[in-house]
Amino acid sequence: MRSALKLLSTLVVAVTLAGAPVAVGAAFAQNPTQVGENPSGDNPTADSVNEEYLFKQDSKIHGRVSIPDQKAANLIQPQGREYRAFHERSLPWIAGVVILGMIVVLAAFLLIKGRMASPRSAEKITRYNAFERFNHWMTATCFIVLALSGLNYIFGKRLLMPLIGPDAFGTASQLAKYAHVYLAWPFMLGVLTMLFVWVKDNIPNRIDWAWLKAGGGVLGGHAHAERFNAGQKVIFWMVVGFGLAMGVTGIAMLFPFALVDVNGMQLMQIVHASIGALFIAGIILHIYTGTVGIEGSFSAMGSGEVDLAWARAHHDLWVEEQQAKAGGGPRLKGHPQPAE
Repeated sequence: MRSALKLLSTLVVAVTLAGAPVAVGAAFAQNPTQVGENPSGDNPTADSVNEEYLFKQDSKIHGRVSIPDQKAANLIQPQGREYRAFHERSLPWIAGVVILGMIVVLAAFLLIKGRMASPRSAEKITRYNAFERFNHWMTATCFIVLALSGLNYIFGKRLLMPLIGPDAFGTASQLAKYAHVYLAWPFMLGVLTMLFVWVKDNIPNRIDWAWLKAGGGVLGGHAHAERFNAGQKVIFWMVVGFGLAMGVTGIAMLFPFALVDVNGMQLMQIVHASIGALFIAGIILHIYTGTVGIEGSFSAMGSGEVDLAWARAHHDLWVEEQQAKAGGGPRLKGHPQPAE
């Protein structure tokens, strides 16, 4: 009996093993999805939602967060790639070409033409008062620090970090950031003060057009000018326009997402950096003309006085106006006059 039961169980197991492939095959035939195929014959991967489709529906791909700051739910936004490409590739080239190009042009001009000579006399005429000089140098000092710290943002990791190492570079960049943030406020105040004090003397007129046609006297001949000549008016409006633009974009970045969203923040940085490069190039031109470019120019901002013969050569209409007010003599000291 025991042998018969053992034989029967062996036969049952053998039949089961032999029929299993047939049963599985029949089951797959009844349900083709078991082998990874769609009953309709479509490819589910081709029909899935991809990144390009999501970006067409919205400018950002969102997730879910449990914290109050919903901006943290933004997973991907394509403008971030565009900003990265601008910052890492385009911006260094723009800044380098504009700033170094200005330096090269001025150096070549100095080598070819030399300094612009100015006549001398024994008399002086007041060009600036103490307040104007203070505001100018305060604004200029802030600008230099802002320019250097801004250039570190563009070129620091490429030029400075290999020289001083990552630790020193990190410390220097942190200090530069603090200086950039805090000195921006007195700089903006200085620009607004310049606008208030000198705007009436920087309105363009027909005398400026004649000055431009005469090349400002640089190419020979004499060009009449009032308190500010056409070139100085261009610098003035550049400082005011660029200064206000840098202030607005800088404030937007100082208070992230208070005024604009993430796309706006990136746009603010692009505008801020681009204008900054042009601003630096323009100020380099201003420094050149006020120091080595034209003899006798620096004393106007240094001591507040200039040589009377120099003033007649470069601002003859202004000298006539001041001498008429002073009864024919040199301008008395202590009276405010706008800058060169």
